[in-house]
Amino acid sequence: MRLIHTSDWHLGRRLKGVDRTPEIAFALNELLKQAKSLEVDAVLVAGDIFDVPSPTAEAEKVAYDFFCGLGDAKIPAVVIAGNHDSALRIDGVSLLLSHVGVKALGRPKNMDKGGLIELDTKSGKLCVAAVPFASERRLLKAEDLWEKDDLQQRQHYKQAVAHLFQSLTRGFQDNSVNVVMAHLTIDGAKRAYSEVDYYTKDTYSLSGQTLPSEAQYIALGHIHKPQQVPNAAPTYYCGSLIQVDFGEAGEEKGFNLVTLEPGRPALTEFISIPCQKPLKVVNCDWNNLDETLEENREHSGFLKFVIELNESQKFGLADKVRKVCTQALIIEPRYPKAPLEPNIEVGEFNQFDMVVEFQRYWSQQLGKTLEPSVLQAFKELYQELNDAPN
Repeated sequence: MRLIHTSDWHLGRRLKGVDRTPEIAFALNELLKQAKSLEVDAVLVAGDIFDVPSPTAEAEKVAYDFFCGLGDAKIPAVVIAGNHDSALRIDGVSLLLSHVGVKALGRPKNMDKGGLIELDTKSGKLCVAAVPFASERRLLKAEDLWEKDDLQQRQHYKQAVAHLFQSLTRGFQDNSVNVVMAHLTIDGAKRAYSEVDYYTKDTYSLSGQTLPSEAQYIALGHIHKPQQVPNAAPTYYCGSLIQVDFGEAGEEKGFNLVTLEPGRPALTEFISIPCQKPLKVVNCDWNNLDETLEENREHSGFLKFVIELNESQKFGLADKVRKVCTQALIIEPRYPKAPLEPNIEVGEFNQFDMVVEFQRYWSQQLGKTLEPSVLQAFKELYQELNDAPN
C-alpha cells in the first residue's frame, strides 16, 4: 500500500501583506499530479489546511478543488484539523467531503465515536487512528480548572491525549495497514519557528512515549521542518507544503511517500515539490549593498535583506533596496552596538532614573552619544509629565 503524508498547507497565509494562496494552489496541483502518477492508495492530511479559522473563499476553493481532484482520480483521503483550523468548520463540511471520498475529522473522538477511520483501498484495508489538534481547554473539565494547579492541568492534558491514542489503537487489526495521524508537538522536534509558539511548548509539547508503538507509521503535522522523530514506530513530520516564513528559507518542501504492508514497519521517502516563490534571506553590509542588489534582482521569489550598517541611520534604505529588488518583503537594518558611556551606571531598581535609562537606550540601540539639546528636551518633557495632575 502506498500513502501520501502531507500537512500544514496554511491556505490563506499572508506574509507582509502578500497572499501566499496562489503558491499553495500551485504546490497542491503538483501534489495531485504526484498522487496520480504514483498511483497512491490514499492521502493523509495531518492538519492546518487553512491559516486562519475563517479562511477566504479563495482559500477554501483551492482546498476543495484539490479534494475533488482526488475524488475524480478515485483516491480517498483522511483529513484532520490543526490548531489553525476551525474544528467546527471541518466537522461541518465533513458530510459533503465524504461524497468525494474524503474522511474529515475536526474534533478528537474516541474509537466508538468515529476517531478510528477505516478505508477499503485498492491495495487492502487501511485503519487510521486520527487525532486532530486537541485544545487543552477541550480536554479539561470545569472542575479541573478550579481544583488543579498549572502543573496538574498539564499532566492531566498529557494523560488525556495518551488515553485517546490507546483507545483508538485498540481498533487496529492484524490484516490491515495501521497508521496514526495527529497534529501535535513531540519533545525534541526541530522547529522552523513559523509555528505558533504557544501551541508548541509547555502543555502542548508531548513525550514521544505518548505515541503508540503499535502503529506501522505515525504521520504528524504542526512542525514545519520535515524530519523523523526517534520513536519505536516510524514517526515523521512531513513539514509545511511551502516555505511559510523566512525561517524556512532555502528548505526543500514536499511530502512523504509511505509504503506499507500489514504487520511490517513503513518505508518512507521524502519527495520534494518545487517552490513557485522561494524565500531567500540575503545578508550584506552597506559597502557591498549595490552589488548584492544586482545579484538578487531576478530572484523569482521573495527576499529578506539583513543589512549591516556602519552608521546609526541610513535614510531611504528601504526605497534604495526596493528600487532594484521589488520582491523584497523585509528590510532589516543592523546597527553597530556602541559601548556604554563610562559615566552611565546601572542604578538599583528602587533608584530608577528615567533620564539615565534614556541615555542608556540611546547609546545601546542607536549607537551614538546623546546630544545635549535632545537630553534637555527629554528632561523638560519628563518633568512636565511628572508635574501634570492625575
